[in-house]
Amino acid sequence: QVQLQESGPGLVKPSQTLTLTCIVSGGSITTDYTYWSWLRQPPGKALEWMGAIAYSGNSYYSPSLKSRTSISRDTSKNQFILQVTSVTPEDTAVYYCAKLGTASWGQGTQVTVSS
Repeated sequence: QVQLQESGPGLVKPSQTLTLTCIVSGGSITTDYTYWSWLRQPPGKALEWMGAIAYSGNSYYSPSLKSRTSISRDTSKNQFILQVTSVTPEDTAVYYCAKLGTASWGQGTQVTVSS
C-alpha cells in the first residue's frame, strides 16, 4: 500500500517561496500511468487541486496557480516537490500530497504565511 508524507516548514514569510516535499513509500513515483498531486485547503474554503507530476516527469498545473507553482521530483529518493513563489497570506492552507485517483493521501501539513 502506498503511503505519502508531506514535509516542509509550517511558517513562511510573505513574498518568499514555499517548498514542500512529499515522501512516497510502498510504490514508485515512476510506475507507469501514475500521477502524483498536490492539493490544498485554505481555512473555511474548499479543497483546491494545485497540480500533478506524472510518472513520465511531465507536470500539470491549475490555471489559477500555474504562474507561481512548480512541481518536480527526485526519483532517487522517490519524492516529489512543490514550490510556490511569491506567497501571500492567501496561500495559508493545509497542503496535501496524493496519488491521483486513489485513496492514498498524506495526512496534510499546515502552512501559514505570515510575517
